[in-house]
Amino acid sequence: QIQLVQSGGGLVQVGGSLRLSCDASRGTFTNFYLGWFRQGPGEEREFVAAVTWSGKMTHYAEFAQGRFTVSRDNEKNTSDLQMDNLKPEDTAVYFCAASRVLSREARAFDYWGQGTQVTVSA
Repeated sequence: QIQLVQSGGGLVQVGGSLRLSCDASRGTFTNFYLGWFRQGPGEEREFVAAVTWSGKMTHYAEFAQGRFTVSRDNEKNTSDLQMDNLKPEDTAVYFCAASRVLSREARAFDYWGQGTQVTVSA
């Protein structure tokens, strides 16, 4: 079992950048597929990006492609989501999560971070 703790996020203007981090405060996520999701007010939680356990393969939602970059460092037990050229529609609570299987479905992820607010002002 692992515990994920998030940091980063906050308020940024349109076109700005933010970096979110996800650390395993307990256990290790070396063998887990790490994903990032977001949930806007009144919306379903949606897939943003993910990285395989080796870090060699990444997957992105269409809206994130070219603007967001997901990475991980298994030695440090951390994963980052770098978000550039942010837009107002990126405003949401962002979550990191760990899964033992490759999936873009939130229900496939067993462990979740506490969530962090990202607000993009016009």
